Formats: sequence, C-alpha cells, structure tokens
Amino acid sequence: MALSKKQLKVVAQGERSVQLTREFMNDWLLFNQILSAYPSPGVNKAQLENQFLKVKSKLAREHQVLKDTLGPDYKFDANVINIISSATNLESIYSQSEVAVKKLQNEWHRAFISINETLGSLEDKKQRAEAGEKITFGSQPVAQGGGGIKLDKNTQTLLILGGVLVVLVLIILFAPFAEPWRAALKDLGVPVP
Repeated sequence: MALSKKQLKVVAQGERSVQLTREFMNDWLLFNQILSAYPSPGVNKAQLENQFLKVKSKLAREHQVLKDTLGPDYKFDANVINIISSATNLESIYSQSEVAVKKLQNEWHRAFISINETLGSLEDKKQRAEAGEKITFGSQPVAQGGGGIKLDKNTQTLLILGGVLVVLVLIILFAPFAEPWRAALKDLGVPVP
C-alpha cells in the first residue's frame, strides 16, 4: 500500500520519536552502568566521575527535547529528571547509606521501565502508521478548522472597510454625541431617524 505524503510525514515523525527515545534509553543505561561501576575495586574513579557528569548533562538536554517532541506520547516516570538532578556526583551518592543507594537504583529501574513502555508504544504507533492507519505523534501539528470561504486580499480589505463604515454609521446615528452629525446628514438630504 502506497502512503500519501501526509502519511509519510507522520511515519517520519514516528521514526524521529522512536530514535530520540531509543537514544535517551541508551544514555539512561549508561548512567546506571557508570553508577554501578563506581564502587568496584580498581576502577578509575576520576574518569567515571567525568563520564557521569557528561551523561547526566546529555540526559538533561535530551529529556527536555524528548518531552517537547513526544508531547502527549511522553509517559516517563515523573522521577526521571529528579533522579538526574539529585545524583550530583558518584562520590556523594556512595557516601550515603546503602539504603539511599538502593533507593536511587530502584527509582532508576522504575524510570527505565517507563522509558521502555513509552518506546514500545511509539514503535507500535509507528508500525500502524506505516500500515496506513491514521496516527498522530506527540506535538505533531493537527489541522485545525474547516475550509471556510477563501477570499483574496482585495475582497478582505473591502469587507473590513465596509464593516468599519457600518460601525461608524451606527455610532453616528445612535450615539448621544451624534446630534451634530445627524444634522449634517439631514442638510445633505440623507434621511436620518
């Protein structure tokens, strides 16, 4: 089945949404890998701290772009950005109690599941769009309104001027300060109530 240009555009938006979500998930996995590697004996802690800072920064940037792109399709756990921002550095994370570290890991895991659920939903929608089903992705603009009457610029201008003229005549005829205008119109032979 051949897709229309509009449907191809929707499929392209779906591909972009899936790609961005997949990139975010890969960085989310890297975040956890670095976090988990830190307490291992013999690791270069300074290098891990540097990588951790980079992946956190990238996740924060990607998160906002992803949230804006996905719009209503964005269904990540609410703690995603809190996890990123509260994990200041690896040393401070592991200087906390073991319970606090486990809590962070559990929150990471819940967020990971929600990212995967979102990705699965996007992939399904993309496949349905490729099959020709009418689908919208995230913040994709939706056509608004009906056809209406299409007027050229000159006709629009004439209608606006006509409307202004009608309003002025109504003001002149019915406003309390309009008496001198009424008199002037009567002098010109225009019937005035």
